[in-house]
Amino acid sequence: LGMTFTRHSESRNPMSSDIRRFIRKIPKAELHIHLEGSLEPEMMFAIAERNGVELPFHSVAEVRRAYRFTNLQSFLDIYYEGMSVLLHERDFHDMTVAYLARAHADTVRHAELFFDPQAHTDRGIPLETVIGGIQSAREEMKNRTGMSTRLIPCFLRHLSADSAMASLEEILRFRDLITGVGLDSSEVGNPPEKFTAVFDRARAEGLRVVAHAGEEGPPEYIRQALDLLGSERIDHGVRCIGDPELVERLKKEQIPLTVCPLSNVRLRVFEDMADHDLKQLLDRGLRITLNSDDPAYFGGYITENYLAAQEALNLERDDILTLARNSFLSAFLTTEEKAMYLEELDRFVSRFPHKPREER
Repeated sequence: LGMTFTRHSESRNPMSSDIRRFIRKIPKAELHIHLEGSLEPEMMFAIAERNGVELPFHSVAEVRRAYRFTNLQSFLDIYYEGMSVLLHERDFHDMTVAYLARAHADTVRHAELFFDPQAHTDRGIPLETVIGGIQSAREEMKNRTGMSTRLIPCFLRHLSADSAMASLEEILRFRDLITGVGLDSSEVGNPPEKFTAVFDRARAEGLRVVAHAGEEGPPEYIRQALDLLGSERIDHGVRCIGDPELVERLKKEQIPLTVCPLSNVRLRVFEDMADHDLKQLLDRGLRITLNSDDPAYFGGYITENYLAAQEALNLERDDILTLARNSFLSAFLTTEEKAMYLEELDRFVSRFPHKPREER
C-alpha cells in the first residue's frame, strides 16, 4: 500500500521530485516502532509453516484484506493473532532483522524498538527466547549496517497493573540490554494512572520512560503520563491539540511526540491525512517526530509516512529537516551519539541541492 501510494502521488505531482528525494535520503531516527507490528504477512505465513501453526487466513491476500480497521481495538485483535506464530528465538530474530534491513534502506540511522513481553510470556514463550532473538538480530544488523538501536519493552495496558509489575521484575533480569519501558495496547478505559507504581519502580531502576497517550484517549491521559509515570516522550499525543494549556506545556518543556501519520489515518484517529494535526503542532513549536508504528498493518514504513504527510500537509523542506533533527534530539542516545548523528544530518543538508520554492 505504501509503495502504491508513492507511485500514485509521483504521477500526480511530478514537481515534488526534489523533496521526495530529500525525504528518501535524509538521515533519521525511528522512535515508535513495534517489532511485532513489522511482521509482514509473507513472513507470518513462512514462520507459521515452519512452526506448524494454523492461521485463520488462507493466503497473504486474505490477510491484507483483513486489514480494514475501524479503531485501535479492531487492529489489536488481528495484531495479537498474527504474533501467535512467534514461538522460537529464530522467529524473533528473523522478524527483527527484516525490520532493521527495511529501516536501513529508509536511511534510519538509529531505531528504538518496542516489543510486548506479556503478549509472548502469557503464551508460554520464555522471555529469554524473545529477547535472545531480538538481541542477536540487533548485533547482526549493527555489524552489517552500523545502525544503533535501543530496546524498550512495553506493558499491555488492558492487563492488570499486577501483571505489568510481574513483567517488569522479569524484564529486570535483562537490565543490561534494556534502555527503558513503555505503555501500549488499548488506551480508552486504561488510563496511565493505573500503572503509577510500576513506572515508579522502573524509574528507580534507572530505566527511561515513554508511554502511549492521546491517540484515542483524552488529553488528560497525556498529563497523567507526564505527571504520574514520568514519561519523557509521548507516543502519539495528537489529542493534545484539544487542550491549549497542554499544548503550551509540551512546547515549553519540549516533550517529544512520536507521531505516526499512516497509523492515525488507518485507525480513524483522523479520517484523512489532510485532516492530521501534525503540521499545526509542528508550526506551534512542539517537538514532533515522524514514525511508522506498526508498518506491516498500516501501509507504510517510515519513508511512506514522511511522503504521505508531506503531500497531504504540504510540508516544506525545512519541515522535513526539523522532523529528522527532532528524531535524533528526542532519542535515548548519549550526548556524543546525538552530536555525531546531527553532524551527519548537517553534512547531508549542506550537500543536497536546494531548489528555490518557486522552481519546485
